[in-house]
Amino acid sequence: MRRSPIAREGIPFIAFFLAPSVALFMLGLHILATITFAIALFVAYFFRDPERRTPPLSGIVVSPADGKVIERDEHSIDPYTNTPAKKLSIFMSIFNVHVNRAPLSGRVKEMFYNKGGFLIASAKGASKENERNAVVLELAPDKTVTLVQIAGFIARRIVCRLKVGDFIAQGERFGMIRFGSRVDLYLPPDTVILADVGEDVRAGETIIGRLE
Repeated sequence: MRRSPIAREGIPFIAFFLAPSVALFMLGLHILATITFAIALFVAYFFRDPERRTPPLSGIVVSPADGKVIERDEHSIDPYTNTPAKKLSIFMSIFNVHVNRAPLSGRVKEMFYNKGGFLIASAKGASKENERNAVVLELAPDKTVTLVQIAGFIARRIVCRLKVGDFIAQGERFGMIRFGSRVDLYLPPDTVILADVGEDVRAGETIIGRLE
């Protein structure tokens, strides 16, 4: 069965503008109907959910989000597991696809949610101050990767469909951040990082690292 090209979270927003557009058209208010219809199309574009093909290669790490790499730290600490890690941060603009995908296959070991604030997602303090949802995936005993969805100034709603104990396959959709924002990724310290700051990446397709 073919999937909808629109993320289900976007349907209420699209309907919010589409229904008035139809009503206005029936009332003969064609200009207003056209404006609201255009807004509905614009919202549909924001919530697009295209198919992606994850490279069939073992040991690779794929991007969890569409956007641009804004931070690469080879000597970081995962604040959720308190272990050494390598960190990559990806900024998602409002024009990027907002759907998030699993960078690796694993089982959800822990989840952390912090209400936080809404700084600009590309700001240094966003990882610690903004609303965020962290998912710790267990790849193997004593080997984890942490994926952090961070809300920004425009994005005010994090969607995550996972719960503790769930298994997720690499490249599989698991949630989204409405209207773009930021994703932080904490990888095992022996990971070879292949993505550079400034690089554009695509969720589920772009290879950003390799596990050793």
